[in-house]
Amino acid sequence: MKYLIVGLGNIGAEYAGTRHNAGFEVLDALAGASNVSFTTDRYGAVAELRHRGRTLLLLKPSTYMNLSGKAVRYWMEQAKVAPENLLVIVDDIALPFGTLRMRTKGSAGGHNGLKNITEVLGHENYARIRFGIGGDFARGQQVDYVLGHWTDEERKLLPERLKLFGDAVLSFASIGAERTMNLYNKK
Repeated sequence: MKYLIVGLGNIGAEYAGTRHNAGFEVLDALAGASNVSFTTDRYGAVAELRHRGRTLLLLKPSTYMNLSGKAVRYWMEQAKVAPENLLVIVDDIALPFGTLRMRTKGSAGGHNGLKNITEVLGHENYARIRFGIGGDFARGQQVDYVLGHWTDEERKLLPERLKLFGDAVLSFASIGAERTMNLYNKK
C-alpha cells in the first residue's frame, strides 16, 4: 500500500529554519530517524520510507508553498496514491507552538498551500496535520512572524515535537486517520 506524505514549506536558504517550513522539518526529522535521504526529483525532494509493509513517499515540494498542488497531483498520479492515502503537513498560526491537529478533510483555514492543493485536486477530502506555530505577533506582522525563525525556546522543544509528528505520520500509514486522530490530537 502506498502513501504520499507531503510536508509544505518554501525552498531556498532564506526560508530554512522558519516557522513556515514546519512541514519540511517534520519530514526531514522522520527521514533522518528512518535512515532514508531525499533526492531531488520532479517538483520536489522525495524519499521513500518503508514501514510495516507500507511504502511512504515523502515529498517536500519545490514549487513554493502557494503552488504545492501541482507537485501533490503529479506525485499522486506518478505513485498511484489514492486520495485517502494522502497526508499533508502544514504550519498553523491558530494553534499554540508544537500542537498537533489532524483532520481527514476540511477547509484550508487561510493556509495558501492547502488552498492550492484543494484547488488543484478539486476536493478537500485529504488528511492534513497542522503543526502549531503560535500567533505571537503584532497586527500586520503575520508574514514576518510566519517567515521568521524559531525562538531559542522553541528550538529547544522542536526535536521532541518533530518526533511526535513523525510518529503520527507512521501511525496514519499503519492504523489509519481516525485512530491516529484519537491517539495524537490530544498530545
